Amino acid sequence: MEIAACRAEDIVVLDRFMPSYSIDGNHRARFARQEAGESTYLIPWLDGRPVGHAEVRWTGCAAPEVPAGCPEINGLFVWPESLRSRGIGAALVREAERLARRRGIDVMGLGVGDGNPRAAALYARLGYRPTVTYVDRHAHLDAEGVRHEHADPCVFLVKELPSGPLDVKQP
Repeated sequence: MEIAACRAEDIVVLDRFMPSYSIDGNHRARFARQEAGESTYLIPWLDGRPVGHAEVRWTGCAAPEVPAGCPEINGLFVWPESLRSRGIGAALVREAERLARRRGIDVMGLGVGDGNPRAAALYARLGYRPTVTYVDRHAHLDAEGVRHEHADPCVFLVKELPSGPLDVKQP
């Protein structure tokens, strides 16, 4: 598996294999934030196909309850479901942490929904600890183009990143 920052030509492939109807979390919106320098949109590739994504938002979490200044891993997703629990999500988190350390950042955060104990267990194993509860507000368009608003209770988790060699990828 290879993890790389999204390229413009990847958008069509991502839309084909992992369509997204999220208004601000679709592939084009995430890539636009990357192009603006606000984030890095990471794509794991397996046998030439995208198998997930994660966006490192250097600007932090938008929820007002979350303290400002902490970069956030957002939208971590592994697809298809049959590839979950095989280390892809952990590899995305480690790559995000590596990028943060290269920027001189010593802390990383991420949110996990109350209804996602599997992800919460992964993040705990990777050293993330709960700091504050918040409500994640987002919207998506359904097949008919109708907008649906969501408000999901979440916990924001934070990890202090270890210091050490910045050029070495963690196992």
